[in-house]
Amino acid sequence: MGKTILRLPQVIERTGLARSTIYLKIEQDSFPKPVSIGERSVGWLESDVEAWIDERKKRGWTKSLSPKLTVRS
Repeated sequence: MGKTILRLPQVIERTGLARSTIYLKIEQDSFPKPVSIGERSVGWLESDVEAWIDERKKRGWTKSLSPKLTVRS
């Protein structure tokens, strides 16, 4: 069975996350890490992204997608 590699625009489309949020979550170990597909290219295994989405669905999407900011006046 072949493995499909998603590029960043496809990951953004599937998850609804912004580029910066994806990389922030990778840094926080809460999103799949990309795989190298070339000297200056990365992609994500479709199965990893789908598993992440499925896990979020199981949790009811209850956790915030990004850290909460406090605005002070």
